[in-house]
Amino acid sequence: MAERTPVHPWIASLRLQLDGLEAALLSGDAVAVEARSGQIQAVLQQAPRTAEFGRPGSGLRTDMVQAAHRLGQLRQTVLRAGAQNQRALRSLLPDQAKQPTYGRLNGSSKSGPGQAFLSA
Repeated sequence: MAERTPVHPWIASLRLQLDGLEAALLSGDAVAVEARSGQIQAVLQQAPRTAEFGRPGSGLRTDMVQAAHRLGQLRQTVLRAGAQNQRALRSLLPDQAKQPTYGRLNGSSKSGPGQAFLSA
C-alpha cells in the first residue's frame, strides 16, 4: 500500500462543509442547507493557488476532483428538493404559489448561451 500525503487543510475544511450540507439535506432543514451552502461558497473562495495542485506528491488534485464530484451530487440533490417543494406548494396552495426563486426572467427575448438570467 502506498502512503498518502496528509490531507490539505483546505480540502479538510471543504469536506467538513460538504458533510454538514449532506446532514442538513438528510434532515430536511432548509435553513441549515442555505447556511451550509454559503459556508461552502466561502471555503471555495479560499482555494489554494493553482501551483499547489501540481506539486509532486500532492494529493490535492485528486482530493479536489473527488470533492467537486461530491459537490455536484449534493447540488443536484438541492435542486431536486427545491423543485419538489415548489410542486408541492403549487399543488396544495395554487393561489399562493409564486414564481420559482431560480428561474428565467420574463421578457428575455434573446436565447442561447449566456442569455439565461436568474430571478434570485
